[in-house]
Amino acid sequence: PKHVTEALHNPGWFRAMQEEMSALLKNATWDLCPLPPGKKAVGCKWVFTLKVHPDGSLHRLKARLVAKGYSQAYGIDYDETFSPVAKMASVRICMALAAVRHWPLYQLDVKNAFLNGILEEEVYMTQPPGFVVQEEASKVCRLRKSLYGLKQSPRAWFGRLSQALGQFGMTRSANDHSVFYRHLKEKTIILVAYVDDLIITGNDVEGISTLKKFLSEQFQITDLGKLKYFLGIEVSRSPGKILICQRKYVLDMLSECGLLGCKPVDSPMVPETKLMPDDGAPLHDPERYWRLVGKLNYLTVTRPTIAYPMSVVRQFMSAPHTTHWDAAIRILRYLKGSPGKGLVYSDQGHSKIAAFTDADWAGCPTSRRSTTGYCVFFGGNLISWKSKKQSVISRSSAESEYRAMANTSCELVWTKRLLRELGVRHDGLMRLHCDNQAAMHIAKNQVFHERTKHIEVDCHLIRDLVMGTSSCPPCIQLIHVRTDLQLADILTKPLRKAPINTICNKLGMLDIYSPT
Repeated sequence: PKHVTEALHNPGWFRAMQEEMSALLKNATWDLCPLPPGKKAVGCKWVFTLKVHPDGSLHRLKARLVAKGYSQAYGIDYDETFSPVAKMASVRICMALAAVRHWPLYQLDVKNAFLNGILEEEVYMTQPPGFVVQEEASKVCRLRKSLYGLKQSPRAWFGRLSQALGQFGMTRSANDHSVFYRHLKEKTIILVAYVDDLIITGNDVEGISTLKKFLSEQFQITDLGKLKYFLGIEVSRSPGKILICQRKYVLDMLSECGLLGCKPVDSPMVPETKLMPDDGAPLHDPERYWRLVGKLNYLTVTRPTIAYPMSVVRQFMSAPHTTHWDAAIRILRYLKGSPGKGLVYSDQGHSKIAAFTDADWAGCPTSRRSTTGYCVFFGGNLISWKSKKQSVISRSSAESEYRAMANTSCELVWTKRLLRELGVRHDGLMRLHCDNQAAMHIAKNQVFHERTKHIEVDCHLIRDLVMGTSSCPPCIQLIHVRTDLQLADILTKPLRKAPINTICNKLGMLDIYSPT
């Protein structure tokens, strides 16, 4: 519906609005009262959504009352608004851990999650359109609980969820505040929260059932059973393997852009391409470019092969030209060739942590900054990767590689700490594969530091991790790898079809929808 009047005259949408109002009133979200002098009431509106299944079929009609939080004043209607959400690397780590340990994966959905947060501020809102109490039409809603659209709603909800999980005996991770865990007599429960979507895994079957029951008593919970569809990510499971992909998301994008029948290409970016800011003519409708790049960016959650091309096209958001649009369309045409390709997680018989790191020295033609690329593995499963332009200019290829090694080392240390909290002990050295001998010598030999004073001091943390200190033993082992075997190469430069396919196989990518 385009207007609330249209929805009120449609039986299906009217029923959805009544369900939302019933939940609000049952939750004691507000009290009706006169607007105090000097106070301003925040407006509200209805938002209508079609909820669909992974196959695209209609699941249900959903109506949500949303406050017009943009009219709130800082310091009066709200203070702090920050609320953490789980990192995608944490989500993939839990999936990889479930595959390695052969644990089940469950999903819960919290109905009207933001309505459970308790407001500390004094906020007033106008009565919902179409549901104004006639006898008290002049009154406003004094909000007691948070509501969708309010600036502080995410923070209030996360505080309420953290409190409930703490009562159950779960501990919040210090490395990712949206990950909770409980270890009890060699039994483990792990919960990952992404706003109102919850993933649960572990080997404590009885404890997981008790946790579900406990959460159902605290909130309105929908038990979705085994994890199948999470934030647009499709999860398929077979004995010993877990596949994550975004096939439906890709097909929806192709349909929206009218490219379902286009001819696919074999690489997401033309090799040796260097896009410039002024290439081509300016786009008449830059919003179209913003939408496309924004949607493509979310595909990097399961498609590391497009991480580098996406890092390039994102650089031209302020003033896109026709050449940049063509580059974004090429990425979409590449995805057309294998929309169902995704990452496979399996038990490979070990729980080792390893990484590949690479850098493209002075690869940016305009700023001459280098590009860092790395990929991190746990138990042989790809869990984290990044392709990002470095913040400063490197004066040599060794310096650019050394900076990339430092960034990768931080990711390795974070991964090890998170896994340790989740009950995975990794006492051996984490292996860091690099193809630059000079950068490895700098990390291993103190004498080289006299020749690298132009590198920031914090970059030398890699040496402490490799050589160890008096208070910290070494935790990273540097391994030289040939350039043609460097898996992070795909994250630093455009490649041709053959190396892309080779690296995809080694990264553990598979398309279960492709014909055999």
